[in-house]
Amino acid sequence: MTEQEPLFTASATAVGGRQGRVESSDGNIKMDLAMPGTPRAKELPNATNPEQLFACGYSACFDGAIQHIARREHVKFDSQVTANVSFFKDDVDQGFKIAVTLQVKGNGIEKEKLEELVHKAHEFCPYSKATRGNIDVTLEVVE
Repeated sequence: MTEQEPLFTASATAVGGRQGRVESSDGNIKMDLAMPGTPRAKELPNATNPEQLFACGYSACFDGAIQHIARREHVKFDSQVTANVSFFKDDVDQGFKIAVTLQVKGNGIEKEKLEELVHKAHEFCPYSKATRGNIDVTLEVVE
C-alpha cells in the first residue's frame, strides 16, 4: 500500500468515556456524553452519545456519496439519509457491538434507480468501506 498524504484530518478528544465530554480540536463541537436511560442523561438532556455522533457522520457521508455517484451518472434528485445506529450486547465477548440501518429517501427519482445508486454509494462511501465486514449494515430505500 502506498503512503498518501491525508486530504484533512478531523480530531476530537473525549474525557470520561460515555459519561464524559467530547470536543473537536477546532472547538466547533463541545458536547456532554451520557448513556441513554442513565441518571446523567436525565440531568443533561442535551447530552449525546457515541452512537448519535456516529449516526451523524455516517448519514452525512453516505448522502454525499449518493450525490457524488448521481452526479457521475448525470442523475439529479434530492436525497435524505437517516442512519439508525443500534447498540447491542455482544454474546461473543460479553461486551457490546453496534449495527447500522441506512434509510434513504429520494425525491425526483424512480425507486429502482435510487436502489441502484444506494448500492453503488455503499461501495464508495468511506464510512461504508470502514465498517464493511466489521458491523452489520442494512440498506433500506424508503418512500
